[in-house]
Parts: sequence; structure tokens; C-alpha cells
Amino acid sequence: MNKFSLAILSVSIFLAACEDPAANKARALTSAPSARPASSQVAAVPGRGESLPITPENSKVLFTGSKVTGRHDGGFNQFTGLIGLVNEKPEESSVKIDIETGSVFTDAEGLTKHLQTEDFFLVREFPKASFESTKIVPDAENAGTYTVTGDLELRGVRKAVIFPATITVSPAEVAVNSEFSINRKDFGILYAGKADDLIRDDVVIKLDLKTPRKK
Repeated sequence: MNKFSLAILSVSIFLAACEDPAANKARALTSAPSARPASSQVAAVPGRGESLPITPENSKVLFTGSKVTGRHDGGFNQFTGLIGLVNEKPEESSVKIDIETGSVFTDAEGLTKHLQTEDFFLVREFPKASFESTKIVPDAENAGTYTVTGDLELRGVRKAVIFPATITVSPAEVAVNSEFSINRKDFGILYAGKADDLIRDDVVIKLDLKTPRKK
């Protein structure tokens, strides 16, 4: 391989490392939270509905963060939640999930430990993050696609967020899939990173929920 080819290869690798994983993802809209207080308990379901537990055995809560020189993938190992399915219609249903921030994991051990500190999740003061839906609206043009509105609490900051999701109700399970980005600074995570390796503000959130229904 000649020097010119090596130079092209080096530039290609550099540009790939610098790609922003949030660039092509829907960005969640944030605003003041709903008027009701945040619940510390898993949401209750009306008597006519089904309570479908969300657990690490059937679901995944993942994220991707990036900086100038690359990206890191991670998620949470411990969380509990509930899908309250009503009349088999997502728009009449609800979802609630509580996440143990200390269960965070990433593809780099040093980063995992750093995320638990005051620079990021500040686990010792805020051991839980939570999300509770307030409204689910079907997309009139795309069957199975919904706009989800709910309250997200992270690092003690609670805001309303709006993001897209694909929701499928079958006799066997309810599946929820969503991939969107949030601005970490909206939730008080302000750490900039190193001067020559700054951390991007937008973080991709990936939800893959597959809650089985009782036979």
C-alpha cells in the first residue's frame, strides 16, 4: 500500500471515529414536566387492563454517547417497570420504568466507573432514574408508530419528553422499540470532557421492551 492510500485510509478512519451517532436520530423534545408529581411506585393499571412487567430478562435500556474522537455504547443492568395494557390499544395504555443508575455498564471499564461519579449520574445522590408516560398518540399515516409523551427524571431533574416509538401488541407480547436522542445538559450533566476530546451533548437512548403476556 502506497503513502497516498495510507493517507486516505487514515482520514477515513478518523472521520468514522468522529461521526455523531445522534445525528440521524429523532431528537426528543423536552419541556416542563406534567403537573402531577412524579411517582416513586410502578404505575397502577385500571382493572380492565393487563399489567406486564418490564425486567432485564425481557427488555433492554441502552445508550450511546460520543466525543470528538469516537463513541461508547452502554446501558443498565437493573431496572423494573410495567406496561399497563388497556383494551389492547397502546393509545389507552401506559408505561413506567425505574432504572438503577448504579447498574450502568459500558464498553470501557474506566468509563463505567466515571459515569457513576458527580461528573455524570452522581449515583450516590441519585440512585434511580425513571420514566412514566402521560400520553401515547398513534401516527395516522404509519401503522404501529406512535408519539410517546412522558416525564423523564434523571439526576434529580424531571422534564417532559416527547419521542417516537414503534409499538406492537400481539397475543404473545407487547413490544416497544424506540431510538432517539436527548441533550444531557437538559438534565444537569454538564461535564465537558478533556479540552482536546470534548463530549457531545446529545446521547442516543435505545429502548427494546418485549413484555410477555399471560397465556
